[in-house]
Amino acid sequence: MAPRLRSVENHRAERVGVPAPAPADLGAATASVRGLSRRFGDRAVLDDLDLDIAPGEFVALIGRSGSGKSTLLRALAGLDRSVTGELTVNGTVAVAFQEPRLVPWKRVLANVCLGLRVADARAAAGAALAEVGLTERADAWPLTLSGGEAQRASLARALVREPRLLLLDEPFSALDALTTITMHRLVVRLWAHHEPAVLLVTHDVDEALTLADRVLVLAGGRIGFSCRIEAPRPRDRNQPELTALRTRLLAELGVDTEGTK
Repeated sequence: MAPRLRSVENHRAERVGVPAPAPADLGAATASVRGLSRRFGDRAVLDDLDLDIAPGEFVALIGRSGSGKSTLLRALAGLDRSVTGELTVNGTVAVAFQEPRLVPWKRVLANVCLGLRVADARAAAGAALAEVGLTERADAWPLTLSGGEAQRASLARALVREPRLLLLDEPFSALDALTTITMHRLVVRLWAHHEPAVLLVTHDVDEALTLADRVLVLAGGRIGFSCRIEAPRPRDRNQPELTALRTRLLAELGVDTEGTK
């Protein structure tokens, strides 16, 4: 599939913080952003931002509320046409939002089939539901699902499209702690099987450290800090490497960790 490319006026503002990525080969990166900006009135939420996401890479994006995390995700999904700069995505994009956004008058299987253009949509949707452990809930109405079941249905609807780029916008923030742990394990398993590039937007530093290959901190409209995580999965949050990274990421977010363990 040809890359989706939008290019508008060039921005030349001086960069600070993390150096800009080298010019990307459009065939190398699943997603590439150059000079991306988005203003709301007089406020620049994204300000000349650069980012590459490699094929199969799992990237977590953290930042304070209002820092522009979801704005960047919406731009990558093609849902915000008011951004300026250059944005390229090679292949299909799928999104799972904080709210599952299931159509209440369609059963679970029909929700996963929605808009699916394959020869046998019901068979493909059924296979996707089996992957997330929802085969027995295929004929259920969305309002009868638990929070975790609804998010699994949302993931099935995203992954059945075999996306090259999977965007996750805080999909676990409304779940209880035990369900979140289960969902983390499921997402890692599905990612390893389907191998999409993933951008996860989250407020949870531990979630980012548990799931991602690379964690980015968005501040001042740009990527202010980037770190790669080499620890093998599954990860123990008390590993020395992750403890040190947690402290650094919290500091980048302006959280004082003095006196805490």
